[in-house]
Amino acid sequence: MNKGHPHHKNMLRLVAWEVTRSCNLNCVHCRAAADKGPYPGELSTEKCKEVMDQIAVIGKPIIILTGGEPLLREDIFELASYGDGLGLRMVMATNATLLTPEIAEKMKSSGIKRVSVSIDRASAINHDAFRKVPGAFEGSLEGIESLKKAGIEFQINTTVTKHNVHEIKEILSMVIELGAVAHHIFLLVPTGRAKDMVNQEIDALEYEKLLHWFYDEGREAPIHLKATCAPHYYRILRQEAHKKGEKVDFETYGLDAMTRGCLGGTSFAFISYEGILQPCGYLELNSGDLRKASFGEIWQNSEIFKQLRDFSAYKGKCGQCEYARVCGGCRARAYEATGDFMEEEPLCMYQPPKGLHPQITQKGPTRPVQEPKVIKR
Repeated sequence: MNKGHPHHKNMLRLVAWEVTRSCNLNCVHCRAAADKGPYPGELSTEKCKEVMDQIAVIGKPIIILTGGEPLLREDIFELASYGDGLGLRMVMATNATLLTPEIAEKMKSSGIKRVSVSIDRASAINHDAFRKVPGAFEGSLEGIESLKKAGIEFQINTTVTKHNVHEIKEILSMVIELGAVAHHIFLLVPTGRAKDMVNQEIDALEYEKLLHWFYDEGREAPIHLKATCAPHYYRILRQEAHKKGEKVDFETYGLDAMTRGCLGGTSFAFISYEGILQPCGYLELNSGDLRKASFGEIWQNSEIFKQLRDFSAYKGKCGQCEYARVCGGCRARAYEATGDFMEEEPLCMYQPPKGLHPQITQKGPTRPVQEPKVIKR
């Protein structure tokens, strides 16, 4: 396993694995446009174990068992236990509506270390409308209680849209009250069913304001706050640290200092239910087929991954931005907007000075930090 800076030689840190596309909910923003299925072509138990063997050879990343709804896969705890035995950190992303005390105990004994539960609105009526199943909100809360009784730590994930951006403060308060260890906000990426919600993306100015608020809350909140599919946050973090004269290091900023915004293809990969490796779940580009090649071969040799790792090849203002190495812009959002995953992030209001090439180190920018400027479109 590579040592040092987390992006040195493309160290694998995270793998999100869509172990099934079947789901018991019908969420309006679903990346996979999942429903109850069945979906032919899911990898067998033995093939999944083979892939985990291949992953363990090149690193010991976090494996996120996701879907669809991973609890609908009958062998899910067998897979979790196998990965845990290989030294992989096994976690699960679930809507929690299927969780019972008995299932929570199976989770714990299988080696699952953390569970993420999605809560997108501050009230049952609005959350259920978003998830398109009556009772989903209460079901998730009951599932969370089962996790708490089993002693499994959990985080809450929230997808931010125009529908709920005004509720984020209220949702954060609820997350803290529930006893979560973290709150992760996901900025909507218009893929899957969310293609129909493209007009529900918050605009660049709202985006900037939200992430500045999230940064401020993160300094005070008793739990960890993380912005996902919101790479600008890692620019904002460094701008704010510069204002305060702080170093962006692990001692001051924890894991936020050791990661970057868009991880797709650099230290993160997504495995589809059919065994297709992608840069992330939102960037549906076939980067290799695990039925035909090993995980390690694809991770090292995929042309798409190689392009994503070449920050100097980024286009538009992302290619000139001094924060390219810590932000990178959302490659999936760029792809949905332009058809080119190397193009500039469409929802960023920061304008880098002209003529610059990315000159970021893990310690921060090599020149004085510039304040964001609104781009006139």
